[in-house]
Amino acid sequence: MTARMLTVGFDLDMTLIDSRPGIRACYEALAARTGVYIDADLAITRLGPPLADELAHWFPAAEIPATADLYREMYPAIAIAATPAMPGAPEAIAAVRAAGGRAIVVTAKYEPNAKLHLEHLGIEPDVVVGDLWAEAKADALREHGASVYVGDHTGDVRGARTAQAYSVAVATGPCDERELREAGADVVLADLTAFPRWLTGYQRTRSR
Repeated sequence: MTARMLTVGFDLDMTLIDSRPGIRACYEALAARTGVYIDADLAITRLGPPLADELAHWFPAAEIPATADLYREMYPAIAIAATPAMPGAPEAIAAVRAAGGRAIVVTAKYEPNAKLHLEHLGIEPDVVVGDLWAEAKADALREHGASVYVGDHTGDVRGARTAQAYSVAVATGPCDERELREAGADVVLADLTAFPRWLTGYQRTRSR
């Protein structure tokens, strides 16, 4: 593999951004708006899967599409400014660029809101693809030629494996190191601050 051929995919929630404060606030606002109880503190321990999966814990199935639309409508004004980057996130993207590669974001989050997060934080990937979860992420990873995918959830590991990409997991989300390894991650990092050094070693090994 040459540096110019390198494309690295990144998950968003709990990989590049700490979305817990913003999502907690948005669920609290949604509960106030709808009159339906939502345990926001519990909900943010389950980040990763699509919004509809979480709403199913609190709303009847028939109400989920409209409730999801309301949540997404409320989200920008509530969640964007409240959400910081994860430690090492800008540096991870910069490391890919420094290696002559392309950085893409593939996330289950609603794509317009994913782009708002990245713009707010000044993180500029080459491509952002939203609304894909777990194995479905492989479609975008293959389309853009990603050979590495970085994520915090076992669903991200499954997406990488389905795409036949190298699975780099970070233990910064709801899944611990054991779960990530058992799901098939090729390597587990404590967080993204370790990614630039890992990438240097990975490229060196692949170029032999």
